[in-house]
Amino acid sequence: MFVTFRAITYATLFVAFLLVYLPSRVLLWSGIVRPSAMQAPQIAGIVIASIGAAIAVWCIVTFAWIGKGTPAPFDPPRRLVVRGPYRFVRNPMYIGGALALAGAVLFYRSLFLLAYGCIFLLAACLFVLFYEEPTLRRTFGPDYEAYCHRVHRWLPRI
Repeated sequence: MFVTFRAITYATLFVAFLLVYLPSRVLLWSGIVRPSAMQAPQIAGIVIASIGAAIAVWCIVTFAWIGKGTPAPFDPPRRLVVRGPYRFVRNPMYIGGALALAGAVLFYRSLFLLAYGCIFLLAACLFVLFYEEPTLRRTFGPDYEAYCHRVHRWLPRI
């Protein structure tokens, strides 16, 4: 139960900061306000952001229940997580976050948010390549290597 509480707390702080607070600062800085009418881009944005949020929540729950840890680098899962959304791609949480940002880009029709989303993706890629993957290789060894051969980093196998 305590691991679930930790996972929810850390994930909420991560989501609140990177996917709510910073994008809202970008919108405020750029002078973009909420659209006065709900049209197709806003509806599509809500749908895409909701899918991204659902993927992120699924990842958090999977980390807590199966991995017995959290998404935070300082409190990682104790077990290698290869089930749930992780059976399709190795980094579904970042994909969920990127989809949530893409939904906001559509909703607000903001190039500034698009730039922020690109920076988010670049930072995620660099973090995965230079921290997460080496750490997982040291922690889980051959099990992680086998997982990497079965599951792609960003795109699911077809």
